[in-house]
Amino acid sequence: MQSSNIQYLPRLDHLRGLAAMIVFTYHLYHHFYHSWQPNPDAWYLGLMVEGHTGVGLFFVLSGFIFMLISLKNGEIRYGDFMRNRFLRIFPLFLFVFFVAISIGRNNFGAADVLYLFFSNLGQAPTSGSFITGAAWTISVEFTFYAIFPFLAMAVADKGATYLSRLVLILLLFKLGAYFINEAPKHMLYSTLLGRLDQFLIGMMAAMVYQRAQEKRWLQQWYWLPLSLLAVWAGVGAMAHFFSYQAQEQHEPWWVIWPTLEALLWAGVCLAYLCTSVQLPKFLNWVLELMGQVSYSWYLLHALVLWLWSQLLGPLSLGSFWIDLPLNMLVVGSLSLAFAKLSYHTLEEPFLGMRRRYTE
Repeated sequence: MQSSNIQYLPRLDHLRGLAAMIVFTYHLYHHFYHSWQPNPDAWYLGLMVEGHTGVGLFFVLSGFIFMLISLKNGEIRYGDFMRNRFLRIFPLFLFVFFVAISIGRNNFGAADVLYLFFSNLGQAPTSGSFITGAAWTISVEFTFYAIFPFLAMAVADKGATYLSRLVLILLLFKLGAYFINEAPKHMLYSTLLGRLDQFLIGMMAAMVYQRAQEKRWLQQWYWLPLSLLAVWAGVGAMAHFFSYQAQEQHEPWWVIWPTLEALLWAGVCLAYLCTSVQLPKFLNWVLELMGQVSYSWYLLHALVLWLWSQLLGPLSLGSFWIDLPLNMLVVGSLSLAFAKLSYHTLEEPFLGMRRRYTE
């Protein structure tokens, strides 16, 4: 996504596209095949079985991008920043929200309008159906936007260690909340308390990236496969030992898992952005397309999955290892095309209304 506040980095779009694809694959796998149950024996497919980890990558990227803008441009004008974020996020989110309250019209109450800002808490209308369920992350994201300029100012004043101290404070509060909350795993998964450190780690990764660019670190080819291997192993361990799909809520690993997850994805971001390895032109184009429409793809792919399953059902040639990639290709292509339609129709008209928010 191009911005007037920073030079366009196509590989950031690639990473956004990757995050959306992981979440799409996760939803396809469980909606078509595994019914949201843990699958510890398939730990080696953790990036699909527990593909909610794509949300962690999205959050790390948000912290990374805005911190990079701050580092390169200095002070952020709060009003213009929030105006831009509103124009970027809310047109499509409002559309999805009104779909959700229309579906649940018989249970709608006036106070439900407040869920526009708290779609990740309580009985949010968007969480009432599969086709709008992904919207829970938007409130977490927007709350981070609201505090980011102040965090950036604090980093400029207090130095890089400010963010690591915040992460430590959050970890202690997470530990306390773990012993108080009745469903701590879901709480740590879906609230700002559980996720804020992922944005902070993204911010720290931006500071490391700036230094890496100056010192020409991480350019060797092997850093990228090593970082991807670390993510694969980490998510695989989560899938095997403390799956989010498992019924057990008092799983102590979830106190630190979002932090570890963010560190793993930050490593991938740094390795990919710094590597000198070049992608083939066609793959580069596909990833840029996926990144451009990643927000629409993330919010709307569940509708395509749902309609496909209701009208046709999963394509089946008799073997899971053939059926899975076949459905990913066909339904994924359709959902990506729908996302592109949405991007140009519901998002693009508002993107031109944004303005520069840095000096």
